[in-house]
Amino acid sequence: MVRDITRRQLVGGAIAGSALVNLPVRAAPRRGPTIYFRDVLLVDGTGAKPRRADVAVAGDRVAAILPPRGAAPHGARLVLGEGRVLAPGFIDTHTHGNPLEQSYDAFLAMGVTTILLGVDGSGPRVGEDLNLATWLTAADRASLSLNVAVLASHGTLRRATGIPDAVRQPDDAALARMAAQLDRELTAGAFGISYGLEYVPGIYAAGTELAGLGQTVARHDGVVMSHMRSENDDEIEASIEELIASAHPGRPHISHLKVVFGKGEDRARRLLDYIAAKRRSGIDLTADAYPYSAGYTGIALLFPEWALPPSDYGAIVAGRRQELRAHLIARMTRRGGPDALLIGTAPYAGKTLAQAADEAGLHYADFLIKIGPGGASGAHFTMDGALQDILVLDPDVAISTDGGPGMRHPRATGTYAKLIEQYVVNSGRLPIEHAVRKATALPARILRLADRGTVRPGAKADLILFAPERVKARSSYLDPFAQAQGFDMVMVNGRAAFEGGERVGAPGRLLRAARAS
Repeated sequence: MVRDITRRQLVGGAIAGSALVNLPVRAAPRRGPTIYFRDVLLVDGTGAKPRRADVAVAGDRVAAILPPRGAAPHGARLVLGEGRVLAPGFIDTHTHGNPLEQSYDAFLAMGVTTILLGVDGSGPRVGEDLNLATWLTAADRASLSLNVAVLASHGTLRRATGIPDAVRQPDDAALARMAAQLDRELTAGAFGISYGLEYVPGIYAAGTELAGLGQTVARHDGVVMSHMRSENDDEIEASIEELIASAHPGRPHISHLKVVFGKGEDRARRLLDYIAAKRRSGIDLTADAYPYSAGYTGIALLFPEWALPPSDYGAIVAGRRQELRAHLIARMTRRGGPDALLIGTAPYAGKTLAQAADEAGLHYADFLIKIGPGGASGAHFTMDGALQDILVLDPDVAISTDGGPGMRHPRATGTYAKLIEQYVVNSGRLPIEHAVRKATALPARILRLADRGTVRPGAKADLILFAPERVKARSSYLDPFAQAQGFDMVMVNGRAAFEGGERVGAPGRLLRAARAS
């Protein structure tokens, strides 16, 4: 029979510890337990086999891991696990939006406790102020439902330091301004930098500019994350080489790993072998992916560079319309035709490009010309499901959503539920302990989050409780806002944030990189 836990035992956290990742851990808090999980199936994030246990939480940290079915300490809230999984909260390494203005309840509903903003070269801001420090100050003071980390963003840096989008090669003074601003943002707590090299203004940036910023990030031991120059089948390896060069000697990270136009499991394995060889050569190359075969982005990527801002689009249409039309037809033909783009922007939301163009009485190319490169975003069905599955299943690829509030793509509301439902429960292709590690300890290592990502004494108590067989990703491309089901309790910093199907608190915090002053 398990005897009652003493305060001294809880403080020490010495009973039944779990396997640790190679990260420093702060001491467990010196206070009595506030929450006691009895008889859970502990999936601790390290990849270790699940085991029955009790878990005590004191304040915002895990106090102890104990033999199952013990007696809850006096004054602690008792949560009956009844064999349900208790795991670290999921860490999303690629998130859009701004929690100062938008709700992330749908992320809590699928077990996310930490999000990373500032991706694809574009960062959150306060009004028109492009200074990340302004946003960090506001986030520090805000009521946050989950934890928020942020990257410095290449495109935002460019604009904040007065570099016009049209400039392809900033002069030395402009590069120095950008590097100095990046240094300040990293010192303030940014976890690295993001590039968006298929988007304005990143599309115009050359290797010298990116490499200089990468060296600044490396001095801060940050990560260089990139929406790469191209994700096309015949260009992706070259894009990874560019990313590695731009991050040297620091840590490169491939955002939302995919192969556009590629086919088959063998192609996925060749790409993974290529990435693994880079790691064996000493490059700390990491990646994340989402479990869907359609991306979601603006239609600007269909247009030629010469038709994008800051070009005079009206003059382009007037003088080069037939050339632009031919480009759009060729581009959409390669991407599967107008039925392979599902528009997510009003007033065309929920319609394919073919349907929207037909309703407007136009050829789809003429419809695209009419609304212009900034006229809509949508889901682009350009990826092979079998190929993407292999990328998602790889043990060294983290899981991310690439989603945000209001995005008309099921990844924004279903990613982690689909990971459990499809890959763990339905197909059995991914053991629960491996799925959890890919969404917790692995992204924590990528971001250098020393006290999150695993359940162990002294770690922050970001915890989720669920029965895998009851987890459902309810959203679809036509119903993208349906929240996930099955995550019974989501705890952030030792307090319930989501329970009983709704948000119940706002215990999140702004996270700053450990080097921040």
